[in-house]
Amino acid sequence: MKTKTLPLLLLLFFTIANALSQNATIKGIVLDDTNTPLPGVNISYRANAGTQTDINGYYLLEIPSNERVTLTFSYIGFKEIELSVTLEPNADYEFNPVMKTDIAQIGEVVISRKKQKQVEGITTIAPEVIRKIPGANAGVENLLKSLPGVSGNNELSTQYNVRGGNYDENLVYVNEIEVYRPFLIRSGQQEGLSFVNSDLTRSVDFSAGGFQAKYGDKLSSVLDIEYRQPVDFGATADLSLLGASVSVEGISKSERLRGIVGLRYRDNSLFVEAKQTETNFKPKFADAQTYLSYKFTNKFELGFLGNVSINDYSYQPLTRQTNFGTLTDPIALLVFYEGQEEDRYNTYFGALKGTYVVSENYTAKFILSGYQTTEQEYFDILAQYRLGQVNTNIGDENLGEVEFTEGIGGQLTHARNDLDALIINAEHKGNLSLSENKIEYGIKYTREDIRDRVQEYEIIDSAGFSIRPPISDFANDQPYTPFDTPIVPFTEIRARNDVQIDRISGYAQWSRRTEWGTNKVWLNAGVRAHNWTVNGKDITSTTQTVFSPRAQISLKPEWEMDMLFRLSGGFYHQPPFYRELRDSTGTVRPGVKAQQSIHIVFGNDYSFDLWGRPFTLNSEVYYKDLTDVNPYTLENVRIRYRARNNAVAYAYGLDMRLSGEFVPGTESWISFGYLKTEENIDDRGYIFRPTDQRLKFAMLFQDYVKVIPDLKMYLNLVYNTGLPGGSPSYADPYTFQRRLRDYKRADVGVSYVIVDQKKLRDSGWLKPFEELTVGAEIFNIFDVRNSITNTFVRDVYTKTQYSIPNFLTPRVFNVRVTMKF
Repeated sequence: MKTKTLPLLLLLFFTIANALSQNATIKGIVLDDTNTPLPGVNISYRANAGTQTDINGYYLLEIPSNERVTLTFSYIGFKEIELSVTLEPNADYEFNPVMKTDIAQIGEVVISRKKQKQVEGITTIAPEVIRKIPGANAGVENLLKSLPGVSGNNELSTQYNVRGGNYDENLVYVNEIEVYRPFLIRSGQQEGLSFVNSDLTRSVDFSAGGFQAKYGDKLSSVLDIEYRQPVDFGATADLSLLGASVSVEGISKSERLRGIVGLRYRDNSLFVEAKQTETNFKPKFADAQTYLSYKFTNKFELGFLGNVSINDYSYQPLTRQTNFGTLTDPIALLVFYEGQEEDRYNTYFGALKGTYVVSENYTAKFILSGYQTTEQEYFDILAQYRLGQVNTNIGDENLGEVEFTEGIGGQLTHARNDLDALIINAEHKGNLSLSENKIEYGIKYTREDIRDRVQEYEIIDSAGFSIRPPISDFANDQPYTPFDTPIVPFTEIRARNDVQIDRISGYAQWSRRTEWGTNKVWLNAGVRAHNWTVNGKDITSTTQTVFSPRAQISLKPEWEMDMLFRLSGGFYHQPPFYRELRDSTGTVRPGVKAQQSIHIVFGNDYSFDLWGRPFTLNSEVYYKDLTDVNPYTLENVRIRYRARNNAVAYAYGLDMRLSGEFVPGTESWISFGYLKTEENIDDRGYIFRPTDQRLKFAMLFQDYVKVIPDLKMYLNLVYNTGLPGGSPSYADPYTFQRRLRDYKRADVGVSYVIVDQKKLRDSGWLKPFEELTVGAEIFNIFDVRNSITNTFVRDVYTKTQYSIPNFLTPRVFNVRVTMKF
């Protein structure tokens, strides 16, 4: 019996193996005409045989070998694509189709990735627009600041605040991997480069609030970046007076290994040397970044994201004169400096991401990442200043100079700050599709190990009298009555912290596309949980846990007008990061709670045709109720927290954006935002929050000369009403409620296209170029004197404290050359 059974089993095994071996595999990424991946594309070759692309536009399908198979790629609103292939057994064939819009079906339903993201309350920005629009810090963040609800009043900084939040309340992901920024930066001109490299970018998604549970634990916004996976060899270069960037991408012969590498160099001298402070300035900002992926099998792919950033900042101020006051009472601050500042921020980041397609319905992802930053902030600067009246006699040879001194003083600032931080993450995510339902989950472990030394002091004197610290229970009559106690600094911080934070977070969410009568509906609901423990030297271990339920619903009525309505909200928590645990004295407070925001957002998207071209009007109203608020002061781009959770706050507003082809073949938009946000500290009454920027107007405009279509123009215009002027970290914010002047800025760029896809050269020195563009940019074209913060200078004799604005950069000219091979 056994001898008969064994041959039958072997025969059955070889029959099955032979049958299985008669299949071949076809795979690839489906793109739209902007090279953006399309999720949910149907790929079929028989009545019941086929698959769909995943959220990254990727598909994998086994088809019979040794026979002619016709594949059909279909997606509502796009023209169908057919591919006929005959593959050998076990062949592995890659096909990356680009789907074109079917104009006849545009008004019917949600048709593209951009439209699909609108359903989820996410704004999608084309990477090509990012690379072309001028800005002092050109890149993704530069373009974000033209969106409603997003503000950033410092052209030398890539940081931004959203709907009343601060710089620390924004999530940034690259290929689903969370990225970080240095800790110690206090000035925009010190920042250097953003982590996000625009040359490597494939897609950009942004949500200003009401986002899904799958995104992390922050209060304000999500920036979700995807880097490209090359399908061919290519290279780009961008050269200007501000620096340079190059990128190279390619694919192996087996098509399993793909990689893209970018190098950048930045020099802010062009801006800093144009400011009011005369300096010796030597910045060196450079980074190298790569994304590599290797497909081990048709179902498993491993990706690597790496970044090394070196930022050296050397600053030696010499003199400064700032005129302020009024026309009838002009005042000038004249400063003579000694000393210098030497800062360094070196960051190293590496992440592995494994993607395993278990089946057509389930995909598992595993992410392991590490981030290390070593930072130093050293300076000793002696400033000797004069406050005086300015000569306003037109025609006088001394016009604009200080002719009468009202106060003389000096200020010595010192810092020896060092920080070494290591952050390690291990994460698992899963995506499961069941019919019309989609389930996503994730769990993440984070270890943060931070060693920090803070040593700062400031000494102030006037006419030889050292000014005592601003202690409320101390009073004296300096300089008229001498005080003979030992001299102490006006402000002083000395602390050494060794802190470890362990975090476990996770989420689960469900979404579904369905119908309600003749109307189309998208539903999403989920919850996040976050547990963290703070340990460290001389620190009492503290553990806390928060839960954040969230939900969204979108409705597309079956109306003649193309309208979409969204309602989203939930609880949003922000467990404290290290900087939020450290108070203004440098002391770490492990019991700081997570700030909480109940967030409600109602949105509407109206798509219509104007002048025969497509336009969309996006509108959102929102309300945030914040509790356990951690008050802070904002000095340029440095945030210092009180670390006490002793405030409540609110924010509400309206955001509107009209986007479309104002000029045929280009995308432009106009943004408007209204915001009001206030906080109540210790029940003393509501005051402005540092980010209370009431009105915002922005325009991003692209145009070209009709008779010379290769001559193009790009305009980036922003108007913001003035922010609160801030307060010194030691001061009571209730006594500093004055606002800065309105922020007005326009950057314009003009370029001429020598070579592009329509003008390829068959011979000559231009033959290697796929694209070649030369142009010029003018930043702050109207030379507006914008300010970011105030310097507080004291006239001891009159006991008057002056708020002197720190002005940003004036008009600056730049030339730029971009090329693609």
